[in-house]
Amino acid sequence: MSQPRLRAAIYARYSTDLQRDASVEDQIRDCTDYAKAQGLEVVATYSDRAISGASLMRSGMQALLRDARGGTFDVVISEALDRLSRNQADIAHIYQEFCFNGLPIETVADGLISEIHIGLKGTMNALQLKDIAMKTHRGLKGRALEGKSAGGKAYGYRMKPQLTSCGEVIRGEREINPEEAKIVRRIFQDYASGLSPKKIAEALNKERVPAPSGRHWGASTIHGNRQRGTGILNNELYIGRQVWNRLRYVKDPQTGKRISRLNPESEWTVTNVPQLRIVEQDLWDAVRARQGELKTTGTNVPVWDRRRPKTLFSGLMACGCCGGGFAKISKDSFGCSPARNKGTAVCSNKRTIKQADLEARVLYALANHLMDPDAVQVFCEEYTAERNRLKAAAAGNRKEKEQALARAKRDHQKLVDAIIAGIPADQVKDRMIELDARRQQLERELEQTPAPDTVVFHPSMAEAYRERVRRLIKGLGSAAGMEEAKEALRSLVERIVLTPAAEGSGLDLTLEGDLAGLLRLAAGAQGPDTKKAPGGAPEAFDMSCELVLVAGAGFEPATFRL
Repeated sequence: MSQPRLRAAIYARYSTDLQRDASVEDQIRDCTDYAKAQGLEVVATYSDRAISGASLMRSGMQALLRDARGGTFDVVISEALDRLSRNQADIAHIYQEFCFNGLPIETVADGLISEIHIGLKGTMNALQLKDIAMKTHRGLKGRALEGKSAGGKAYGYRMKPQLTSCGEVIRGEREINPEEAKIVRRIFQDYASGLSPKKIAEALNKERVPAPSGRHWGASTIHGNRQRGTGILNNELYIGRQVWNRLRYVKDPQTGKRISRLNPESEWTVTNVPQLRIVEQDLWDAVRARQGELKTTGTNVPVWDRRRPKTLFSGLMACGCCGGGFAKISKDSFGCSPARNKGTAVCSNKRTIKQADLEARVLYALANHLMDPDAVQVFCEEYTAERNRLKAAAAGNRKEKEQALARAKRDHQKLVDAIIAGIPADQVKDRMIELDARRQQLERELEQTPAPDTVVFHPSMAEAYRERVRRLIKGLGSAAGMEEAKEALRSLVERIVLTPAAEGSGLDLTLEGDLAGLLRLAAGAQGPDTKKAPGGAPEAFDMSCELVLVAGAGFEPATFRL
C-alpha cells in the first residue's frame, strides 16, 4: 500500500517595485517543479509582492505562519532562504516556529534547511542586506552631488526624462512644474503676509487645488517641521538649495514601521541647483523671520516643533462626519482636526467636547455597557462551535497520523520477521531505514499535536470583564499602576466616533471595542497560550489566532452608543 504524499506549502517574495511582478510566478514555478521531483503535493501558495525581506510584517508571511499552526501542510518550500527573510533574527524566529509545528523547510537552492543554514545563511543574508543598503546610499549620494533627485519628488517639480547619446535613460533630472510652482509662491506670500497655515490650507481646499498627497491640504503639509526640513515652508529646494541625507529611516522591530531620525548636519549633502529656484530670497527670508517669532502658547517651543501631550484616548477618536481625527484644540477640549485645519470644504463639524466629559462617558461605557451579556452569549456559542469544529478537524488529522504510524511499525516488523525467516538483510535494509525514519517523523508530529479536548466557554465572562475594567479604572488614580491601566484600557477601544447630536449642541459618541480584546480580558488572559474562564477552570486555546479570527470573521466590533 502506497504512503500518502506529504503536503507542501510554497512561499515566494520579491523586494521592490523595480523588480518584475512575474518574479513571484517564476519562484512558484521553480518550487512546484522541486516539489514534484521530491514527491510532494503542493496544497497552498503564499506570496508577498514588492515588500522588503527585512520585516516580518508581510501579509503572505503572516498567513503562512498562522496556517502552519493549523496543520494544513507538512513542509514549507521556498526558492532560497532569503525569500523567507533577510533579517537574521526573523529567519531564526521563522525556523523555530516551523520546528515547533514539526514542519521542515526546504529550498530549491539548498534542499533541507538545518540549524547550520540558519546560522551561516542568515548571517550572509543580513550582511548582504547591509551591503545593498550601503551601495544604494552611495549611489544616491552621487546623484545628490550632481544635483539630481535622490529619492522622491517635491511638490512644485516634475521629472524630466532625458536620454544619453546611447539612448539610455538619465534618471533623476527634474524641472519646475509651472502650475504647482504658482501655488508654492502663493503659500509663501500668504504666510509672509500674516495668514496662518490653517487658513491657507482652508482656502486651497475651497478652491479644490490638488494637494501633494492628491487629497486635501492640511496645516502640517504647509508648516511641517523646520528642524527636519519638512513641509512646504521649509523645503530649501525652492531657493535652489538641495539638502540630502538630512533624515535617516530605521524600522521599529516591533511594528515594522519606518521611523525617521535627524542626522547630524555634518552628514548632510548640500548641492546648489539654481535652475530649480521657485521662491525669491527676500520672500524666503521673510517667511523664516516670521517662523522664528512664533512660539507655542505658554512655552518657548517653536510652533513648527510643538509636541502635544497624550491623553487617555488620544489617537482613537474619529469624526463621524468626515472620518478625520479628533485632537486637542485647547487645554481641555477636543475637536475635529480636518474641520479646523482644512476648512468647511472638507468638514463642517466644529463641535467640541471636554476631555473630562469624553473620558468619563467612555470609561462608564467600558465598565457597564460594552460587554453586553446577550452578545457575549451568542458569541460564546458561535465561538465554541467553531473551536470544536477546528478541534475535530485536528483530531481527524491526528487519527490519520496514528494510523500511518501503526502501518509503519507493522511494515517494519514484517521486514524483521522476513530477515528472521532467512531473507538476506541487505535486500530489505533500505526499506527498513525508510520506515524507521517515517516512524520517527510521525512520532515527533504526534508529540506536537496533543489530543484535543472539548472547549466550553462561560457566558458569565461578561461579569468577570466588568470587574476587571473597574479595577483598571481604579488603577488610573494610582501613580504606580497608571501607565499599565491606561495601556490596558486603550487596548480595548478600537475607535470612538464623535457625531453632532440631532438635538442640542453636543456630540454623540459611538464606542467600538475590540471584541477579541474584550474576551481576552474577561478570560483573565495572562499569557498567549493558556487562559482561564471566569469560573476558574483552565481553557487551553490559542487566543492569538482562532479567537481573533472568529471574532473578526463572524461579528462586527463590539459597539455601544453613549
